[in-house]
Amino acid sequence: MYRYVVAAVLERAGAVLLLQRPPGDFMGGIFELPSGKVEPTETLATALRREVKEETGLTLAAIDRYLGHFDYLSGSGRPTRQFTFAATAETFQPITLSEHMRYAWVRPDESAQFTVSDSVRAVLAEYWRRPEL
Repeated sequence: MYRYVVAAVLERAGAVLLLQRPPGDFMGGIFELPSGKVEPTETLATALRREVKEETGLTLAAIDRYLGHFDYLSGSGRPTRQFTFAATAETFQPITLSEHMRYAWVRPDESAQFTVSDSVRAVLAEYWRRPEL
């Protein structure tokens, strides 16, 4: 049985928000999209709004479109499916981190400088290839 996770691609002026995991965490030091677990009683949209708010302090104005999903094993070895959405925030500041050590606004030409998982790299490559769909 999969555990579900949601993630948001938030874009500001051509750059996407990435968050860096603390060194002691599962996949410590890697950058990721704002994301988190879906609680049993939540819809994906409700979970996405909650997780973005919890991790960044930002409030979503809209969930624009579904970008796809990928599967991975969590730190505890549990099968996990991440659903990713393009979304728009009401404002982009201030960003208040609760679980991550830093954030970065990353443009496509800068993305190679940031360590992300292969799955997130694929999501971002597709997003940057067709951002308006």
